[in-house]
Amino acid sequence: RNDVLIGTQMVAKGFDFPFITLVGVILADSSLNIPDFRSAERTFQLITQVAGRAGRSRAGGHVIVQTFNPGHYSISAASRHDFESFASHELEVRRLMGYPPFSHAARLLFASADAKAAAGKANEFAEVVRGACGPDVRILGPAPAPIEIINGMHRVHLIAMSPSTRSIAAAVSSVRRLVYREGRVRVSLDVDPMDLL
Repeated sequence: RNDVLIGTQMVAKGFDFPFITLVGVILADSSLNIPDFRSAERTFQLITQVAGRAGRSRAGGHVIVQTFNPGHYSISAASRHDFESFASHELEVRRLMGYPPFSHAARLLFASADAKAAAGKANEFAEVVRGACGPDVRILGPAPAPIEIINGMHRVHLIAMSPSTRSIAAAVSSVRRLVYREGRVRVSLDVDPMDLL
């Protein structure tokens, strides 16, 4: 039997280690810095899942969370196993910011080996979307995607958000026929995306 187990987030994904009595989460707040409206939710989930690895035997267990932001509501709620408090705070933040579930979103992602081509096509599409949408649609971007380059492809995204499904549908239909491949730029559309990376 090993005395120490070191792992990535994979150890949180349902593996059963019955004799673990101490779990440490290092830099628990690093996921809060990801520019995605679900970052607090993912932080809460991760800490809660990792904490669930400890104390499964009669020996009990302890969890140590290392963070530079102990007062953040996702971390403090996770440390108390307080889902109700976390969900209440998170829903209020999303309501104030107009994020899902209080709105719908459509994300256009532009990828090209040529950074200028990706940015140029994103700007073209932004004008089309702005022209097709009503005043209740917020257009965020275009801007570099949080993970800006993958496999040599430069990525730029544009996000449309609205509380109205009809308005989002209008935004989507305005660009749907243009999506897929535009010369040197790959264009993809994701309605109500699960992440914005």
